[in-house]
Amino acid sequence: MASSLTTFTDEARIALDTLSGRAAGLFSPSLRLGVTGLSRAGKTVFISALVHNLIHGGRLPLFEAQKSGRIARASLEEQPDDAVPRFQYEDHVAALVDDRVWPDSTRAISELRLTIEYESASGWNRLFSAGKLSIDIVDYPGEWLLDLPLLGKSFADFSREAMELAALPVRSDLSQAWQGLASSIDPDADADEMTARRLAESFAAYLKACKLDERALSTLPPGRFLMPGDLEGSPALTFAPMMKLSERRRPGSLQAMMERRYEAYKTHVVKPFFREHITRLDRQIVLIDAMQALNAGPAAMADLERAVTEILSCFRPGRGNFVADLFSRRIDRILVAATKADQLHHESHDRLQAIVRRLADRAVARANFSGADVDVVAMAAVRSTREGTVKQGRDTLPVIIGTPLKGEKINGETFDGKAETAIFPGDLPEKVDPVFDVSRQQAENNEPAIRFVRFRPPKLERTAEGVTLSLPHIRLDRALQFLIGDRLA
Repeated sequence: MASSLTTFTDEARIALDTLSGRAAGLFSPSLRLGVTGLSRAGKTVFISALVHNLIHGGRLPLFEAQKSGRIARASLEEQPDDAVPRFQYEDHVAALVDDRVWPDSTRAISELRLTIEYESASGWNRLFSAGKLSIDIVDYPGEWLLDLPLLGKSFADFSREAMELAALPVRSDLSQAWQGLASSIDPDADADEMTARRLAESFAAYLKACKLDERALSTLPPGRFLMPGDLEGSPALTFAPMMKLSERRRPGSLQAMMERRYEAYKTHVVKPFFREHITRLDRQIVLIDAMQALNAGPAAMADLERAVTEILSCFRPGRGNFVADLFSRRIDRILVAATKADQLHHESHDRLQAIVRRLADRAVARANFSGADVDVVAMAAVRSTREGTVKQGRDTLPVIIGTPLKGEKINGETFDGKAETAIFPGDLPEKVDPVFDVSRQQAENNEPAIRFVRFRPPKLERTAEGVTLSLPHIRLDRALQFLIGDRLA
């Protein structure tokens, strides 16, 4: 799929960029790690926790280089890309540690360079390795990544697929206003700016409604309609899918205007993002908020699987030889991580991981994805709860203990964001299939049995010397080992 997203000219520019980067890497080894996920999956928290634990020597027993004491030092350095905003690590850690609030979510692309000084486990490698690896962490919204498949689709394809998605039972009521407006407009009518604007605004409102917690849907291109950034109000975002398209569009018609703006969006927004960022990655982690989708039911889980399939189809997987690697980077490891595992007791972690394994395996098969190692993990980059038990009659229930966010509700009680409480979150189902069975949800039409509560970041302890301990986590070390462990061997 990814190869169909570029032209010969694009590939030539990518080859030149890669060759330049490889030449610099001969003297300063580096690895580019992409971090993506759909909104509120925890990208900002993941990067902040990763850096904080490595700089402060956090407890990472499954991260071999740290466990064996071979990491001498980890520090932040100036990033290589001056035109890319810096990931504001210090601000995000201050929010987590000092204010105990979750940092603002990713709204645009950003970058951070973390350099690790280490001793190789191999005597042979110690002779030839500099013992230093720079990790360029590239943070970008998953919504933007979901735009990449548009590069291989015409305006007619885009319109048809948008209409098919809008007709799904989980979306049909939300899309009613937009579909009603679209059906009333003649594509062959004269191009009119106000009509185009009304269509685009109505379509964007439908996409935003799909994203809310109640539906928690994931496949919502074009991504910039949800996160416009500095493009808000521009003609490149003033288009929408149309009904009753003519095979031969009339010059000067509304259809011709929409097609032209759709193509401009691909040319000036989507393609540069792919060429300048995605094609330069070596490793990738895709964070997903499976908990939110589980809350919303099977239709949201099926849509999340569709989104992960689209995301995987955009990467350039594979392991090249030395000559090929000089001109083209390939992603050889991808981790699909279900975040917020701290909202469950550890007894359900294996079940959460099994659900994500099923989702990832089917997405890999549907995307015809091959050539890279794909793994899954249930994790919490920052653990906001601890575990305990409570007596309820003769039963002993496993609970999680933490400070629910202000406004969170459970059993009619609304939390104030200050009081700590013990919550029994329920159990994930033992069988995976019902989680994705949309027909079952439609037939039963009942509320999901699982309900999760969002918690504030934990209160960190300090040592006798007043040093704040590293951020607690669940399986962050396992994620690190898969993503970069082999490069520190």
